[in-house]
Amino acid sequence: MNQMTPVLTVNDLQVTFQTPDGTVEAVKGISFDVKKGETLAIVGESGSGKSQTMMGIMGLLAKNGSVSGEAMYGGTNLVGQPLSTLNQVRGSKITMIFQEPMTSLDPLYRIGRQIAEPLIHHRGMSKSAARARVLELLKLVGIPDPERRIDSYPHEMSGGQRQRVMIAMALANEPDVLIADEPTTALDVTIQAQILTLLADLQKRFGMAIVLITHDLGVVKHVADRVVVMRKGEIVEQGSRDAIFGNAQHDYTKMLLAAEPTGTKAPPADDAPVVLEGRNVIVDFDIGSGGFLRPNRTFRAVDQVSVRLRQGQTIGIVGESGSGKSTLGRALLKLLTADGAFRFETNDISGLDRAGMRSFRKQLQLVFQDPYGSLSPRQTVGEIITEGLYVHEPQLSRAERDARAIAALKEVGLDPAARNRYPHEFSGGQRQRIAIARSMILKPKVVILDEPTSALDRSVQRQVIELLRDLQDKHGLSYVFISHDLSVIRAMSDHVIVMKNGKIVEQGDTEAIFDRPQEDYTRDLIAAAFSH
Repeated sequence: MNQMTPVLTVNDLQVTFQTPDGTVEAVKGISFDVKKGETLAIVGESGSGKSQTMMGIMGLLAKNGSVSGEAMYGGTNLVGQPLSTLNQVRGSKITMIFQEPMTSLDPLYRIGRQIAEPLIHHRGMSKSAARARVLELLKLVGIPDPERRIDSYPHEMSGGQRQRVMIAMALANEPDVLIADEPTTALDVTIQAQILTLLADLQKRFGMAIVLITHDLGVVKHVADRVVVMRKGEIVEQGSRDAIFGNAQHDYTKMLLAAEPTGTKAPPADDAPVVLEGRNVIVDFDIGSGGFLRPNRTFRAVDQVSVRLRQGQTIGIVGESGSGKSTLGRALLKLLTADGAFRFETNDISGLDRAGMRSFRKQLQLVFQDPYGSLSPRQTVGEIITEGLYVHEPQLSRAERDARAIAALKEVGLDPAARNRYPHEFSGGQRQRIAIARSMILKPKVVILDEPTSALDRSVQRQVIELLRDLQDKHGLSYVFISHDLSVIRAMSDHVIVMKNGKIVEQGDTEAIFDRPQEDYTRDLIAAAFSH
């Protein structure tokens, strides 16, 4: 096949879904192609139709979905083909890897067996031959100690290792096209960089085409040859990477490119009062006994960490998964058992139990990463955001609570009428605004934000960051902002703490950490985050 010959050509592809509210057009007649050895990125925000495009081509739509148009591969239109025909192509000639490998891998089977499955199915290999090939693949994708790992279960591996397993499975039959649907979104920046480098190396080795589906334009700029920009089921612009990034024509593309978090946070005055402090914080978790008559073992998640948060300050805490940053945040709020000395304003809260902390809870609030998981689906938005008022301000009348709810929703940029609706009726960004309103209605002094933007599109991230800045300026709030997204940390924080394995590796003002990092680990994080 000629290098310039399209290996997959899509013409007038349409994807629709039948719902109780009528027909939803998810993809509205789009056309593109991808060539051998090329990386084509399909970008757009959530709901743009980018994932449904490839699911439609592969015949993987939900039962209420239908697809029409052409997806030409090897002289055959894949659209409308029976399952028997598609199964000869899927997993062999065209393969997919998904965003969250833990939900794609079967938890009941060892990874070796799962990688071997397409080899046995498509190539008719014996189990012993397939196992030998699986070992080759595990080495190819950089899994350490493959002879031992081949018999591991998915839960015994890290997120990055699970994603490597998914890549090994996708590459088992040396496909012509690899579809990668948000393959790095759930990974830390250093692991993300490793996975992208691995895919580029494997692409050169096998000459395969890659279709990369993502909303992360930093990744696209780093790896794509050509870019397709989708919005509301339509292609608004497509062209070479340099053309899209250097001379975008469509307003929507320009908006996506401008959505990277920007700006800096000025530090508080040197004499600003300390509002929250944890000294020599230690958090140990019981991980069970080592066996019969052996003592219980503990895992030290936070090891002798000290934090001082001043009024109006934002401390950013960064580090890879497992570094202890979220555990530290909960320890500072006394939401889990921890050793150390803790103060809120002038109050020593070190020895307080759950009941003793209740009077301080109103002023110490927490916003989570996943607003959908932290908002009750059975309560209206009004009930969710006023729930804390029943505990902390029980004297308020129903009318006063409703007035506070209206004010809180307005403050976070939502229509007050939203208080009569349920969480599932809102987008991810709107749900995060609801979660912020739930905290702000209590007029706190300290808010700990645990990955509050990582599940959001870049443009929505920017809106939420601007909202948090406005609320901080208006109310003199102090934030602890926990994230593995260094561009967000840089825009939000005036002081940064870098954590690894439960310890502080480095800390200092934001400019110093990003421009003059002292430790190799910090340099590696920054290089991985900003290399693209």
